[in-house]
Amino acid sequence: MSTAPDSIDPIDPDALSAEERYFNRELSWLSFNERVLAEASRSGYPLLERLRFLSISGHNLDEFMMIRVAGLAGQVRSEISEMSLDGRTPKQQLSAITRKYRELEERQQTILTQLRPLLAEQGIHIKGEERLDTAAEEWLRQYFLDHIMPVITPQALDPAHPFPFVANLGIGALFNLTREEDGSQLVEMVLIPGALPRFVRIPESVTGQEAIYIATERLVVRYATLLFPGFQITGDGVFRVLRDSDIEIEEEAEDLVRYFRSAIQRRRRGQVIMLEIDESFDAQAEELLREKLGLQQAFITKTIGMLGIAGLDEVVKEDRPDLKFTPYTPRYPERVMEHDGDVFAAIHEKDMVIHHPYESFEVVVDFLRQAANDPNVISIKQALYRAGQQSPVINALCAAAENGKSVTAVVELKARFDEEQNLKWAGELERSGVQVIYGFIDWKTHAKVSLVVRQEEGGYRTYCHFGTGNYHPVTTRSYTDLSYFTADPALARDASRLFNFITGYVEPEKLEEVSISPLNLRDKLLADIDAEIAFARAGKPATIWWKLNQITEKTVIDKLYEASQAGVQVVIVCRGICCLRPGVPGLSDNITVKSIIGRFLEHSRIYAFGNGETLPSGKAKVSIASADVMDRNLYRRVEAMVPISNDTVHDQVLEQVLLANLLDTERSWLLDGETGEYHRVKSDDGVEGDGFNCHEYFMTNPSLSGRGDALKEDRVPNLSLRKGAA
Repeated sequence: MSTAPDSIDPIDPDALSAEERYFNRELSWLSFNERVLAEASRSGYPLLERLRFLSISGHNLDEFMMIRVAGLAGQVRSEISEMSLDGRTPKQQLSAITRKYRELEERQQTILTQLRPLLAEQGIHIKGEERLDTAAEEWLRQYFLDHIMPVITPQALDPAHPFPFVANLGIGALFNLTREEDGSQLVEMVLIPGALPRFVRIPESVTGQEAIYIATERLVVRYATLLFPGFQITGDGVFRVLRDSDIEIEEEAEDLVRYFRSAIQRRRRGQVIMLEIDESFDAQAEELLREKLGLQQAFITKTIGMLGIAGLDEVVKEDRPDLKFTPYTPRYPERVMEHDGDVFAAIHEKDMVIHHPYESFEVVVDFLRQAANDPNVISIKQALYRAGQQSPVINALCAAAENGKSVTAVVELKARFDEEQNLKWAGELERSGVQVIYGFIDWKTHAKVSLVVRQEEGGYRTYCHFGTGNYHPVTTRSYTDLSYFTADPALARDASRLFNFITGYVEPEKLEEVSISPLNLRDKLLADIDAEIAFARAGKPATIWWKLNQITEKTVIDKLYEASQAGVQVVIVCRGICCLRPGVPGLSDNITVKSIIGRFLEHSRIYAFGNGETLPSGKAKVSIASADVMDRNLYRRVEAMVPISNDTVHDQVLEQVLLANLLDTERSWLLDGETGEYHRVKSDDGVEGDGFNCHEYFMTNPSLSGRGDALKEDRVPNLSLRKGAA
């Protein structure tokens, strides 16, 4: 549907400027984080969950500064004038980002100010100095002497001492001191080691069942007199530093492992991109930091409130189930249980799709565990992008190699912020006898594929797992993703070609079903859009439904504009960045974009095309993918898009997962194509809480569970495309 008023005359799309055709990528990302932050203000959420969203917004902003803003600042320093999709120079983007960033930062502090008294009513006190009685004060003082003072190191700032290195995300305090003996002046810096907790919680035995949290840096300031005997403290201030954390790959890097080990060290010493100081920071000390940290191109921000909002995740861990979402236990797939837990027997019977986190990721781990211990399994090939710190997937692959299987693991060293962990896993896999491949130097391997070859009666049979998310046991509890298990021979052959492409740089002569970027995935999307355009021009139903995380790539956006102008109805559920402007008269009248933000992080990618019929339809083309529609996914990553031809799986993905996302009103935001702002979608009667919540729907109903009988037997409420739902 169009989001533009009918009274506005259509415009000539070719006459539009870049800014009128596209949204800025960075500002769109900040808008996404604004929606995340808005969840912290939802009165219907439990208090600690609201605090969790506030912390997540802080983590997001930190990463945005360390990667995106750092990259733009680097372009400005290098006098690079390359325009963004919407026609802005790096300098213009930085200017716009600065304004929006400060708005978000101020909003974070406002929300924390609102949450603190609400939490205090429940006995949880953040920055709880006002709650300290004599006993609590004495406990804190002793804690400081025993646990903090031995770890921290005061460092004088004068010509005789080199300026200390402040690590990325490092927090410190500066003190202006006057020597009591002779009145001489001294400036001291105390850095807070990363090994220390961000918050100290006073035991309930001291506080009487209340949870009182004091930030470690505030303790250092509070008990500074114990650090500096013989001095009078005339001023103090707390600061925080963020550094450029991106790792650039040099084409001549001959040994990726050695290169990344040194690059990780360099990242810790990257260019300072932001200095955050508290509101009472001494002006002279601020000038000193500016000079010593080299802040010509850095953001300087004064915070009225708490530095490093991300650190609140430590408070969220408080053991108060009454202040959190009701725990949810994922279901184990019914079809696998019907086969007494034999994953291969279940797949042999029929393809199946698993919907995480509503259905357990444990079935993916069991797929590999059983392969590791099955005497009939010959080989395993596995792509690993992120696997987490405690990985049963790694353990299964090691066990398989130790049991004599031929095991190949593609470990992506370039997975941002997981480089160090992936280096560790690569070493462990190699020690167990796994053949470890690091893929391409220029491209990241982001495809989620596992391939198991098993000897069965009549010859070898290949079982595949294609996913939209990582093989990460922690994120699978909170990210919505799809796992597709199949023994289809054509998909197996394509999966084998994909691995050969990664491990041996052998570009496949042909692909039967699977589309791979950077080879043909973008062209496949464009061809399917063209097919819908042809249907529309022939007077047939023409519909596109997509669910993805980001859409920024120009040629695909332009093709969607062309589809809209031809009469194709396009509905996109895009969680994060969206550079496409929906609902612009004459350009994108028939395009709607919505974003879902809620208890779970929407992460699955689904691409559906009506194929000449009105969606949802059994004739529709439906694919799942590891790729979003971004330049990096289509040109600089190895990705896989897998068509779903099995009727049961097809209907489950289209008529359950995708349709439920389109119908959602409770956690959805609609994008205004003119302003770029998002507005909450209202339920049919306009009352929040009375609409459709796709997360609640999937938690309540055994919609997939690895079998289609639930749908046929009407054990799941039937979803239908209601008027006005999309």
